Amino acid sequence: MQKQLVFQRYELKFLLSEDQKERLMTYFPCYMRPDPYGLTTIRNLYYDSDHYRLIRRSIEKPVYKEKLSLRGYGNILPDSPVFVELKKKYKKIVYKRRLSMSEREATAWLAGISLPSDRSQIACEIEYVLHYYESLHPVVFLAYDRSAYFGKEDATFRITFDKNIVCRQSDLSLISAVYGACLLPKGQVLMEIKSMGAIPLWLVHFLS
Repeated sequence: MQKQLVFQRYELKFLLSEDQKERLMTYFPCYMRPDPYGLTTIRNLYYDSDHYRLIRRSIEKPVYKEKLSLRGYGNILPDSPVFVELKKKYKKIVYKRRLSMSEREATAWLAGISLPSDRSQIACEIEYVLHYYESLHPVVFLAYDRSAYFGKEDATFRITFDKNIVCRQSDLSLISAVYGACLLPKGQVLMEIKSMGAIPLWLVHFLS
């Protein structure tokens, strides 16, 4: 099955205790299905300029912001498929473009060493960002273990739970082992709701 390369949706994050997560999941048999990939380790490299223009702008909470990252799933080797992702947020709506290629090809492209074989519109958008900000390079490694679920009635509606979230600012490679500073307090999990429209009523009741 071809992986989705373009997304337009709302993304909402909530910090839950393990007890809150377990109570929420009592609703899942009626409304949600588990992702067939199961629990997955996701590795991310976030890119920025020498002066952290993208991060500083994001902290300012502007109407429009964007970020560039490299993402891989599970254990990564130079020939493993990864995603180069360009995420934009405008008026609370997230627009994500991504391209799949090998870790070797993606790293070389983002380092300005070579161009990707894919010359699609998405590649041109990413290339524009690389030239606009100049000297973009990896600044943060972020990894976590994710379990994902999608709606029974609407498969585009998703809920994910992230735990064991770690980050570091050295050894910036997806190929390296997963380690770093822990970002979540013990016993807590990060939930993210991804929806192209309204949040289901059952979930609204739980969150309220």
